[in-house]
Amino acid sequence: QVNSKAGEPPCKESHVVLLSPVGKIEISGCERGLHEIKLPKMSVLPAGAESLGTCEVCEGAEEMPEPLEQCTAWLRAYFCEPATVGNLPVPAFHHPLLQQDSFTRQVLWTLLNDVKFGEAVSYKQLAHLAGHSRAARAVGSAMRSNPIPIIIPCHRVIRSSGDTGSYGGGQLLKEWLLSHEKLQKEKLA
Repeated sequence: QVNSKAGEPPCKESHVVLLSPVGKIEISGCERGLHEIKLPKMSVLPAGAESLGTCEVCEGAEEMPEPLEQCTAWLRAYFCEPATVGNLPVPAFHHPLLQQDSFTRQVLWTLLNDVKFGEAVSYKQLAHLAGHSRAARAVGSAMRSNPIPIIIPCHRVIRSSGDTGSYGGGQLLKEWLLSHEKLQKEKLA
């Protein structure tokens, strides 16, 4: 149960599991927005990034609030039809971290709005984009606390050296996502 603001009733949380090319992705949220996306921990890279395969809801499809429907449609497009992602609405977010005004929220919104599909940005560049040019380490902390990975694309944030850096879903998943986006962007070019 997530409470957003004092005086508001607790939300009725729903859960969906999406079977994706990278494994089972767990999504939770309510009628007000997404709470969290949990990525699978990967120890083996799935078949090549170019084999998009299917992306289907395997649990929880019965009664999905609109934000979860939008999220599953968005993720399905991301994995299977990346050219259409830009035409889809980004689902509403209803996570306390994204409700309050904070450095983390500002950095995550900057990332969502300014770093496009197939692009990568360094922690230092993202700090600069968010108006805090000396806060590269704090940007790393913001990425670690991102409750909505893939949609808020923290996998696109890499080290200045070009190394991918760490990722909540693990190094292999981050590399797969970056490779997937690069290949899809080349196909669209």
